[in-house]
Amino acid sequence: MKVTEHVHALRINYMIRVSPTLSVKRFVYVYVIVGQHVHLIDTGIASHVGDVDVYLGEIGRSIEAVATVALTHSHADHMGGLKAIHSQSHCRVVAHALETPWVENTRLQAHERPTKEFDRLVGGNVAVDQQVTDGDCIELEPGLQLEVIHTPGHSPGSVCYLLKGDQAMFSGDALAFAWGVPVYDDVMVSLASVRRLQSLKGVACLLSSWDQPRYGQEASDVFNRCPDYLQTIHVAIREEVTYPDMIDPMGLCHAVLSRLKLPTAAASPLVAQSIMSHVPYLGQANIAD
Repeated sequence: MKVTEHVHALRINYMIRVSPTLSVKRFVYVYVIVGQHVHLIDTGIASHVGDVDVYLGEIGRSIEAVATVALTHSHADHMGGLKAIHSQSHCRVVAHALETPWVENTRLQAHERPTKEFDRLVGGNVAVDQQVTDGDCIELEPGLQLEVIHTPGHSPGSVCYLLKGDQAMFSGDALAFAWGVPVYDDVMVSLASVRRLQSLKGVACLLSSWDQPRYGQEASDVFNRCPDYLQTIHVAIREEVTYPDMIDPMGLCHAVLSRLKLPTAAASPLVAQSIMSHVPYLGQANIAD
């Protein structure tokens, strides 16, 4: 669907098998910037590149017309379809320098950050053409520029992009939503990134990977709720931990998800890592102050 003058939002729905008998529903948004050419923010997963192809056809474009893919970060659900799209379009690939190794060597990512069904999610390696850092401006084409905002926490090189003119913010996974399981490398770094995003002026539309487009005050409300949710997670962890030096990470993960009324089927080493990132700060009752 068209969400701003130049931006379309495409929700990719898919399933992840977490055990031989259980699959869970997942989704991720891919954003299509349409000008003289087509530019993508993230790609979704390898097995669903067809969804991108179909949508581009519906708006009179094609994968072959994709000139740029700008990645918010290198995780499987955001760059998994890159190989297929790049092979058809020979598009420019943009990513933060800290995310580049996992884009250019997906087996390294599979080893260092194993996820369920990785080989179905990720099509393969692609070279990054343009490494960006905080404050850079990406010229997509005349009249379409992206400002780069480095927002580490979910991953070291996570970035948000602000499409100038439309004032649309592509936030990737930088924001924690109350209906989502916690997935970040470091809660305090994530919190600092959220605070930075809160301070930005002139964001007319918030385009997240895990939420529908939000405009105006709704967008501000999302920014403002994120620290509260991180604090809610922190409180749940503090209530579950009696002896910080005797923690079973997966056991704590299940307990915290249950306390947050989130599905315990979502428990994984990645979620456990996120929860464990709170442990050094358990002496602080309120991390959101």
